Amino acid sequence: MPEHVLLEVTDRVGLLRINRPQRMNALNNDLAREICDALLTWDDDAAVGCVVITGNEKAFAAGADIGAMADWSYAKVYGDDYITRDWEAIRRVRKPVIAAVAGYALGGGCELAMACDLIIAADTAKFGQPEITIGTMPGFGGTQRLPRAVGKAKAMDWCLTGRMVGAEEASKSGLVARVVPASELEREALAMAAKIASFSLPVVMKVKEAINRAYESSLTEGLAFERREFHSTFALDDQKEGMRAFVEKRKPQFRNR
Repeated sequence: MPEHVLLEVTDRVGLLRINRPQRMNALNNDLAREICDALLTWDDDAAVGCVVITGNEKAFAAGADIGAMADWSYAKVYGDDYITRDWEAIRRVRKPVIAAVAGYALGGGCELAMACDLIIAADTAKFGQPEITIGTMPGFGGTQRLPRAVGKAKAMDWCLTGRMVGAEEASKSGLVARVVPASELEREALAMAAKIASFSLPVVMKVKEAINRAYESSLTEGLAFERREFHSTFALDDQKEGMRAFVEKRKPQFRNR
């Protein structure tokens, strides 16, 4: 049984709740492994079509566990392949992952949210990359995913000053997909996830892969990839069902094949 996360599945949606309230959901290697193990298990589970990661009303994750890291050496973090070994498994997840953020998402917590496919934020959410204030720098994508989301200028501002950013600014900057009242966060995130999970799973995964390809390739290469993936949907039973249902003015019954 995992020690630091709570897991449940409802309506084809996997809900993972980070559960270290006494440490403001601070991230450590054990928690990283539990998160990645759960995500990869659900990725292989035909009964799950989308995943939501959340914390509590005070913190999504208030950063890495600094107390545990304070005396680490370069030899240790390099030798342990820190972050790469324990956190990067999230990149192998093919199904959509939604971060539902309330309270603090700082440092590694902000980076974890950015590693998800999209972020829904409560109006209480606070984002930031404050590593510079403790003599280090982002190491889980803060200098790489952040500029891709908000642009160079804002990424420089946030990472070089370490300031916290509210939900509205994060939304206007492009980091956050939606801002909702804190009391509605989990309901909204689960509703979005359930809607995504109701569609054809092969198509959902193709859309995720194609959008991610936009960050890794030129426009010409990305368009060619998109076109081939679009063409490939015509080999799916779900494409036939979806288009027939549209013509027949009824709701499609996707079978994820």
